[in-house]
Amino acid sequence: MSIRLRFAPSPTGRIHVGNVRTALLNWLFAIREGGQVLLRIDDTDLARSTKEFEQGIEDDLTWLGLKWQERANQSHRFDVYEKAAAKLKQTGLLYPCYETEEELDRRRKIAQATGKPPVYDRAALKLTEADRARLEAEGRKPHWRFKLSGARKDWVDLVRGPQSIDTASLSDPVLIREDGAFLYTLPSVVDDIDFKITHIVRGEDHVTNSGVQIEMFEALGGDVPAFGHFPLLVGADGGALSKRIGSLGVGELAAEGYEPMAVLSHLAKIGTSDPVEARLTIEQLAAEFAFEKIGRAPARFDPEELKRVNAAVLHQLDYAVVKERLARLEADRGEAFWNAVRANIQLLPQARQWAHIVDGPIEPFISDRAFAAAALEALPSGAYDANSWSAFTGAVKEKTGAKGKALFMPLRQALTGLDHGPEMAALFALIGEEKARKRLSGQTA
Repeated sequence: MSIRLRFAPSPTGRIHVGNVRTALLNWLFAIREGGQVLLRIDDTDLARSTKEFEQGIEDDLTWLGLKWQERANQSHRFDVYEKAAAKLKQTGLLYPCYETEEELDRRRKIAQATGKPPVYDRAALKLTEADRARLEAEGRKPHWRFKLSGARKDWVDLVRGPQSIDTASLSDPVLIREDGAFLYTLPSVVDDIDFKITHIVRGEDHVTNSGVQIEMFEALGGDVPAFGHFPLLVGADGGALSKRIGSLGVGELAAEGYEPMAVLSHLAKIGTSDPVEARLTIEQLAAEFAFEKIGRAPARFDPEELKRVNAAVLHQLDYAVVKERLARLEADRGEAFWNAVRANIQLLPQARQWAHIVDGPIEPFISDRAFAAAALEALPSGAYDANSWSAFTGAVKEKTGAKGKALFMPLRQALTGLDHGPEMAALFALIGEEKARKRLSGQTA
């Protein structure tokens, strides 16, 4: 069997971290199984969908490295959905209803007040042809509901294990609105049948929907896919995601300097039994992926942990990989510079800070002027290399008797203006004699 999955965003906005996690879990399973992913643009809401957002979704997935094998727009398939709706109407499974939202709301409140479940009472099925004609003469247009069987629908969920939905406890879902617009369910099921989707992997907020959709697959004569429903994201403290993080878009992550593989590594591992560690290829993430590893507790999205993972990715990247991006940041100072600073940054734009330390001008910090003067006397002349720092500090130690932190800290502070940072041997060679001489003299350089 050819494994086929789908990612189905609506082009009414850019995709955010929650969408990315859904997409990623689909891609990881498909890659692991040698399957394919359909990018399905759910643009049936013509009023809110835009080509700009559609292109943005493609750009975001491309930046993440998630490559689809097939693509479709629901807005190009309305005739197919009409045929499916006609089939359901002919079999009596799609029936017209004329209640207004106010009337339905009143019925729900009455049901709840009398201790009954707020399930649609199927009053529309009792209407005669004359009743329907009268209502339409009054200007009412029908919405269309799918008639559930009332049977129990069972499946073995890829994440949650055995699941069972009693469709008798559900209202018959509305598939077509009064204005003729299709709601999500019918186009989605029709597309899953036509594109031969074998696995549907999505958030656990869709579990109940699966019972309804199984009945629709059966009614339309399609094979029922396997379902996998994973827990949703929460904040680092286990509470609901903040609005800022919950809507964190891929474009924002890219602009802040996050690496695609850091984002993917973090989202692939949170909520699983695996440690949250950096991986450099999606193929490695896919090889390690298994539905059995996904826990039942919500996955915690922690921006600080994402930064840690991002730092781990950066620390492994060769200069050739980041050279062009460093140049765009005006922070490309060569391979030696990158090798020196990459272990001290969490986000690539932070390389600019170290480029500034190398280039200057900076304000040196002189804590002991006598020590700095002695260091200045010991400063070697000429071009510096990787061995110059050792020779310089050895000479300063001999002149002053300082050693350990008392030797290295004041030199770092004078030469960089900071008390922390990359290995001084590499920075010293990049700073060079002229700037080092000025900084040890207390001059801005």
